Amino acid sequence: MGSIPISFLAFGFITGGTLLGMRLRTFLPERHLISDSKETVRAGMGLVTTITALVLSLLIASAKSSFDVQNIEVNDLSSKVILLDRVLSHYGPEAKGAREELRKSVVRTLERVRSADIGDSQPGLSPGGSEALFDMIQALTPTTEAQRSCLAQASGLLIALGQTRWLMYEQRNNSVTLPLLVVLIFWLTALFISFGLFAPRNGTVGVALLVAALSVSCAIFIILELYTPYAGVIRLSDTPLRSALTHLGK
Repeated sequence: MGSIPISFLAFGFITGGTLLGMRLRTFLPERHLISDSKETVRAGMGLVTTITALVLSLLIASAKSSFDVQNIEVNDLSSKVILLDRVLSHYGPEAKGAREELRKSVVRTLERVRSADIGDSQPGLSPGGSEALFDMIQALTPTTEAQRSCLAQASGLLIALGQTRWLMYEQRNNSVTLPLLVVLIFWLTALFISFGLFAPRNGTVGVALLVAALSVSCAIFIILELYTPYAGVIRLSDTPLRSALTHLGK
């Protein structure tokens, strides 16, 4: 299930909890609504509020960190691609085929980033392209010391590109675990039941609770979006790859 349906589901549960609390108030005896009862409920819900706020803040921080790491990896991939192309250009005309294959690999990777399926295939710079590029570079036969140095550097860069791509592939599964998400929505629903139970019935309170429910649902939406940087509304920019593509072959 995507981030938008889950966020709407959370908003439905939280809003339903508010309405349930307001509904329960009409059935509870007056002795359950005295000031002592209110203070006890508020003390208990205060603890839940603190835990929920802490978990939400930690999840947002973790999701933002994951998003930033993957953004750094895209930039790192782009810079290594440019450097590999420059090393191959210094090798000489014999590396022209490898440079063309590198460009094709970047084009395929860019298309996959745009279509949000970068994590769905086997790791590598792009499907099939990385192995072909590796074979082409290893097939080069250096005749001078400068070419041997360029070949060694190109091989190291290609291995580094593969390692970065592996990380991008593995991190596609970073997300909030379902049990944690269920517990978080349960806490929020319980909180809003208590709000509805003791809140006065007027338009101002109703709008305030609605805005609060929408806000925490948006927080859940942001968390889920940041964990899926290649799809959804909040996506990584493909500008580094497009910029790298303009420098290849020059």
